[in-house]
Amino acid sequence: MNNTHALDAFATDGPGPVLDTASSWWLTMLDRLERTTVADPAIRALQRRIRGLPLGRAREVLRGRPLGHPVHPVLVQVPIGCWFSAAVLDTTVPGARGAATTLTAVGLAGAGPAAIAGWVDWADLRPEQARVGLAHALANVATVACYAVSLTARLGGRPAKGVLWSLGGLAGVAVTGALGGHVAYRRALAADAAAWGATARL
Repeated sequence: MNNTHALDAFATDGPGPVLDTASSWWLTMLDRLERTTVADPAIRALQRRIRGLPLGRAREVLRGRPLGHPVHPVLVQVPIGCWFSAAVLDTTVPGARGAATTLTAVGLAGAGPAAIAGWVDWADLRPEQARVGLAHALANVATVACYAVSLTARLGGRPAKGVLWSLGGLAGVAVTGALGGHVAYRRALAADAAAWGATARL
């Protein structure tokens, strides 16, 4: 199902005009992003550099070969879980600011390995996926920056500022998660198409 058909289906079955409009805008933006070639030279150069890194067997571990599936979606659960939990504590549990600070810090620590695995996966993506994947990575940088500022504020005795920056970071998590989910979906479609083609040739 292409984006146009998805929009038509959602317009028929969706829960309301506001959500329909938001969905239409989001899918249209993704479609344009997939077709935009302006960053392709930089993308190809960066992909070659990443593929050329002397990672040895670590590359296969980062790609999730021992698990039989990509490890990046597993690793991102650490920062996402920590940051979401910190938001819950900040907004619902009085006196839990210390625990929220710890969760914010652990989330930042977990973002590093997740990012490394994500870049290794990204280096092998097709152009359409790589374009959205680059936007996903840039959104991740902004998200991590928000949480880094939040942690600095929390440790500096400015909890209110820390909470505000955390909420901004949580909004970033939503955006980057949607972008990453789209990349994974398109990758699954490509894999299914390849498998279907191989089966059809039998």
